[in-house]
Amino acid sequence: MSTQASLPFASAAPAALPGARFFADLQHTLAPYPWAYDAMVIVALLLAAWLTNWVTKRILLRGLRRVLRATVLSDKEVKLSVIPRLANVIPALVLSLGIGAVPHLPAAMVSVVRNVCAAFIVLTVALALSRVLDLLNHVYERRPDAHNKPIKGYMQLLKIVLGVVAAVLMVSVLVDKSPVILLSGVGAMMAVLILVFQDTLLSLVASVTISSNDMVRVGDWIEMPQQNADGDVIDIALHTVKVQNWDKTITTIPTKKLISDSFKNWRGMSEAGGRRIKRALYLDQHSVRFLDAAEIEQMRQLTVLREYIDRKRDELGAWNGALAERGVAPINGRRITNLGTFRAYVEHYLRASPHVRQDMTLLVRQLEPGANGLPLELYCFANDTRWAMYEQIQADLFDHLLAILPNFDLRVFQASSDAMFMDSARIRRAPDAVPPPAA
Repeated sequence: MSTQASLPFASAAPAALPGARFFADLQHTLAPYPWAYDAMVIVALLLAAWLTNWVTKRILLRGLRRVLRATVLSDKEVKLSVIPRLANVIPALVLSLGIGAVPHLPAAMVSVVRNVCAAFIVLTVALALSRVLDLLNHVYERRPDAHNKPIKGYMQLLKIVLGVVAAVLMVSVLVDKSPVILLSGVGAMMAVLILVFQDTLLSLVASVTISSNDMVRVGDWIEMPQQNADGDVIDIALHTVKVQNWDKTITTIPTKKLISDSFKNWRGMSEAGGRRIKRALYLDQHSVRFLDAAEIEQMRQLTVLREYIDRKRDELGAWNGALAERGVAPINGRRITNLGTFRAYVEHYLRASPHVRQDMTLLVRQLEPGANGLPLELYCFANDTRWAMYEQIQADLFDHLLAILPNFDLRVFQASSDAMFMDSARIRRAPDAVPPPAA
């Protein structure tokens, strides 16, 4: 009775589920070929994982990004969003849960696939948590007082701890062992591992430090005299950093040396858009003197000096007038010098130059006099950081200054040479060398 009553239900179920009938017929057809049925199920499982990944990232995440951009979050915070990382968990879950539907797959293979999926999920969650730490640090840096109490170092420490924990969990999941057992076994060999891989560990720490602190990038110009390195970084590896020097030679620096030793990175110069010019004109101190009224009026014809001359006249006139009222001798008064006027001209010339950055430090100063004369140093920044253009700008500036220097009755200090003595002697002997006129 019960058997007869169950027959209509059994016959009606396939009619109600045509898809189930199709798969039942397909399974019956492929029964003599179990490998073909397993391959079909695996392909269907992979397609399902791909489809869920596509739907999640192409539809759900796009809508989520639009929602996040509509909030107070900045673009960088949207990029640091945790959800895109966590979205990678969904395909792994589909594979982990669906691999058991393959009927003839060995149990060991099912276990391996599930362990790999579990390790991938652990890695994805760890990366998502790392994004959370980056997001917290970025939000904190928006505070006005964040530069006084930065938390970036603490976040990096938490990342290291998170990475270690994630690595232990991944290995324990892959080998299907408890993390406690794994740690106890590794702890016994830790001393040997540290001794054997000492250089590798130091290089790894150096690489992480360089990367996290953005100390060096490929393409940076670095200068490290103790390693005979002065050029562009062309490669950054775990153990070495390669620098192509300006003479096209290659210097290989151990990565750990960039942490233990000091070096100069010129990236800041490139990013600032200004390259420093710091060079001096060495003047003959014997050529420094006062200017008379006619010479001052002549200097005033230079447009860049007109404001300086007028201001200096008023200043010195007031000073000397006060001295005269007190009956002080005129020799104690102040006068305009050719060196001071030239110094003012150089400063105004630099401020009028289109090739000099006006928003950076610009000054003309006297350095301590020495055996090589009186140094008049120019300190400014060219607005082109390219080597050839920088040298051209610097040369043009000094070409002009050297050429106009005689107009101020100043001389460049230059060490005497044999040719100079010979020219002087020839000039002194010239009148005697002229033969007397014929009678």
